[in-house]
Amino acid sequence: MPETTFYFDLGSPYAYLTAERIGTLLPEPIAWQPVSLGAIFKSNGRSSWALAGPDKRQAGMAEIERRAREYGLQPIRWADPWPTNYLYAMRAATYAFQVGRGREFTIAAFRHAFAHGHDLGIEENVLLAAEKAGLDREAVARATGEPEIKLALRAATDAAYARGVIGVPAVTVGAELFWGDDRLEDAAIACEKR
Repeated sequence: MPETTFYFDLGSPYAYLTAERIGTLLPEPIAWQPVSLGAIFKSNGRSSWALAGPDKRQAGMAEIERRAREYGLQPIRWADPWPTNYLYAMRAATYAFQVGRGREFTIAAFRHAFAHGHDLGIEENVLLAAEKAGLDREAVARATGEPEIKLALRAATDAAYARGVIGVPAVTVGAELFWGDDRLEDAAIACEKR
């Protein structure tokens, strides 16, 4: 089992920034684990900075745009509205990992959302990302409603929360937990020490 795990939710632009960089900064194997950020927030009584008022929202969005430029990524394009409900997308991600196309789907979905400005709260946008990742859209649509997929996402989220994940992105290296895109370099240093 990999000692390094990347926890993400497709609604998180900070997780998008991490997903684009993690493969160049941390050695494999890295387990990519979809979790429901909304469920984590419900468990810990927190909420998204994007819902904390217009000033905090604008400052956060500007910071993400700055980091994307600094990392050499495409300019951020925000869906309107953003954020929305990403539960369908996270169930699709859970299914994609079960059938061996998880990373491909995750990167396609993140780019669809944050490089192209498509709302992943809309089923059609999720299915377009699934197609780009080589998945059958009908199989994805069916899977998102299957009880075992719903339970798998819930179990993964509960396990992440029990491990100390209070938000995304989060990266664990052995027993150490690094929360936030700005901690990815610290996670890389922890990997070097192992």
